Amino acid sequence: MVRGLLWILAAVLLGGIVHLSTVLAMPQAAKQDAYSRLAPLTPVNTMVPLAATKAGAEIMPFMDPAFGAAVCRYDLSSGPLKLIAPVSQAYTSVTFYTRRSVAFYAINDRAAGRRTIELDLMTAAQHAQVPEDEEVTAADRLIIESPTTMGLIVLRALAPEPGLMAMARQALAAATCRIQSQ
Repeated sequence: MVRGLLWILAAVLLGGIVHLSTVLAMPQAAKQDAYSRLAPLTPVNTMVPLAATKAGAEIMPFMDPAFGAAVCRYDLSSGPLKLIAPVSQAYTSVTFYTRRSVAFYAINDRAAGRRTIELDLMTAAQHAQVPEDEEVTAADRLIIESPTTMGLIVLRALAPEPGLMAMARQALAAATCRIQSQ
């Protein structure tokens, strides 16, 4: 009886270890992650509005049809990136992901407190090289440190009614992300 319970406990423990290791290894083993899916559609360091979502034909899973989206695949190896995104009427958010789809920073129009979300994206090494300017405060210049040199910036604009999607798409089309000129 006890021997049978030990075998069952060992089997459950082994099954738990296999399950946990599979779940943790899946993001590294996935070949069709968001970055790979968007690579043929988007040039590097350029903001590209995505086409409207249709059921069953989404570029990325779980895309909400009430939101317009734009994506910038970034590569910081040639320098820091400047993101400028005008906010839409209803709601605008910007989310930063690493190459392996790990979200590391997000901001929305309410947190930005302005009509434009403007920030600098750079690696920690690039941030260390930025000269300190006594007249520029942290509120004037928002600097985001990326843990990796490559990743995604996803800009979303809400259209609370289907007729307002054109205005949300206008805000997305006006957004830019490009390497800062020295």
